[in-house]
Amino acid sequence: MSQISHKLLIGLLSVTVMAGTLFSQTLGVRAETAEERIALHREMEVQSNLIEGWPEGPIVSAESAILMEAESGTILYAKNIHKQEYPASTTKILTTLLATELCQLDEIVTFSHDAVFDNPPGSSGIAMDVGQELTMEQCLNAILIRSANEVAFAVAEHITGTTDWSVFADIMNERAKELGALNTHFANPNGLPDENHYTTAYDMAMIGRGFFANKMLCDISITRRMEIPASDKLPEAKIEISSMQIIPGGKYAYEYLVGCKTGYTVAARSSLVSCAEKDGLKLICVVMRDESPLQYEDTISLFNYGFGNFRKYNVSQTEKKYDVTFSDTVYSVNDVFGSSKPLLTLNKDDCIILPKTAEIGDTESTISYDTSDPGQAAVISYTYKGVDVGQVRLLFAADDNIPYEFDAVQEDALTEVTGNGVVIAQTAAPGEEETDSFPLTSVLLIAGIAAVALILLFLLLRLRAGRNYHAFTPKSNRRTWRRRRRRGFFRRRNKFRDYDF
Repeated sequence: MSQISHKLLIGLLSVTVMAGTLFSQTLGVRAETAEERIALHREMEVQSNLIEGWPEGPIVSAESAILMEAESGTILYAKNIHKQEYPASTTKILTTLLATELCQLDEIVTFSHDAVFDNPPGSSGIAMDVGQELTMEQCLNAILIRSANEVAFAVAEHITGTTDWSVFADIMNERAKELGALNTHFANPNGLPDENHYTTAYDMAMIGRGFFANKMLCDISITRRMEIPASDKLPEAKIEISSMQIIPGGKYAYEYLVGCKTGYTVAARSSLVSCAEKDGLKLICVVMRDESPLQYEDTISLFNYGFGNFRKYNVSQTEKKYDVTFSDTVYSVNDVFGSSKPLLTLNKDDCIILPKTAEIGDTESTISYDTSDPGQAAVISYTYKGVDVGQVRLLFAADDNIPYEFDAVQEDALTEVTGNGVVIAQTAAPGEEETDSFPLTSVLLIAGIAAVALILLFLLLRLRAGRNYHAFTPKSNRRTWRRRRRRGFFRRRNKFRDYDF
């Protein structure tokens, strides 16, 4: 190329760059740096910090973040939790959960052309080739430890029998709804960029509740090294190392970590879905659209905030307002005769989550009838400072055939429970006056007294009838009857004298 041509090319490129810059400035559009994103995100409102009396949470650099108690679903920290974001590879927690629910670990997964080559060059994978095979268990390891995109494709094809990834995506979307997701739509099994592939921090926490309940998946997700031996269908062994820095051995290793999955694309930035457990409190943390390595720092800050400010309360052991028993239980009418079994009882395993500065007496509670689960009569829901902090189930006692139909109670009925037992109150319809409630225990007591009175009356009548009979029978007849009865007794006695009993 001549010197003149070279200068001309440089000049043309310079003009192009200047024109592009001028055009961008005219439209008010320019590239956003990581530092600018961090500063912008730190200025965003943390909704949970606006709750009066609620423990103040940390300022994080993620655009969206949530801290949720895993068992109750109580939200301890909330920042833009319903804002739609790209999940990137955190998508794979649902893919692997579905694989464990729909497949056996020893099933063989064969890699097709589409599974291998639909994975963009340079994206995460373990370099599988067409026709090679892995067991489903090996696939789970490859997806969670090395975030292998082509393996996620192969698992989706194995489950659905097609390389139309939307078919598996439909299964994912249905399962996500079942797990409690509200604003999620997945388009593929691995989180590769797609404008129709999005979720929220809240939805990922709800999906995480299912994932982190599976111990095997949790254990795989925090494993540092993966080794898949060579086989007839795998010419070379696969040895891979996890790049996640919050797992054991990582720079940000967190000692209470239960499981985790990271994600990154240019559009999604860095995201992290993780779970930690300490002192019986199991927390799920999700940070989205964060900047590396701040996703680890933000997650640890949120975990420490949760463990430092909240605790679990077993309602059946500490609640006094809902004392639904004479002695922890309500008894049926038969208890008057000492032979009944409990009618209702609070579930001993259900707990609520409260700040360490709060007590059960600081909460508000409502009860609703819900017999959708076998043995369940109602659900007591608790709030603190307007925040839902958990539910406790009111159960029918096991092994009981008591003819009491909670289904007959209207849906708009409320129940109050006092120290004397359950009080059922029917809420008045609009424009109607409320009627006084009547204690169930009072009904039981009245019924018991009535039953005892009937038995006593029956015995009294029998006794009086016997006396009347003897009163109107001549004395001579009574003496004759007694002599015959004694003679009959001796005859029967002599009859069996020669027999050895």
